[in-house]
Amino acid sequence: MKLLPLDKPELLEQAAGWLARKENHQWLDFGNGRPSFTPALLKIMAQRETHFLRMYTSDANDVPVGILGLNAVDRIFRTATFWGLSGDKSFRNRGYSTPASAAFLALAFRDLGLHAINTWAVDGNPSIRIIERLGFRYVGRQRQCHYIDGRTHDRLMFDLLASEQRESDAGWLLRDGRVRRETDSEQRLAQPG
Repeated sequence: MKLLPLDKPELLEQAAGWLARKENHQWLDFGNGRPSFTPALLKIMAQRETHFLRMYTSDANDVPVGILGLNAVDRIFRTATFWGLSGDKSFRNRGYSTPASAAFLALAFRDLGLHAINTWAVDGNPSIRIIERLGFRYVGRQRQCHYIDGRTHDRLMFDLLASEQRESDAGWLLRDGRVRRETDSEQRLAQPG
């Protein structure tokens, strides 16, 4: 699995197509009721310091599977808001989202120097399980603030500190652009003492 920057027209086109689908954008909120993105808008986002975007791929053939992002990256307060989606639904429930997200968060904490990352999910969204597996802690609820098909839903709020991410990354490594499970011997070598 790889984490690819959105720096090629075909990746921008694919990500914009995923974000345009209601089954995906109904769970997200990028402000002003924006339901979808164009490749040009994603390109601008990918170039700004307030956003950090990566597409993750499958193990076989590096087929793009989904997109992960940080919005509202604040380098002074060292915070950001995490989001992601599985774009190619044929890869859903096959174990790609959690390791890709863990490697993405490790990369974001390390390369951007972040201290805390927050996220939210609509109450009842199956993605909450991934958020919890990543080590995010539940911190609160925004009541009736999200609309899907004219019905109100609560948002569950979570956050993760850099120190907690290192403790909970479950042995996922990003080496040579690939995400993989750390072996027992690599874990022993990485431990101090």
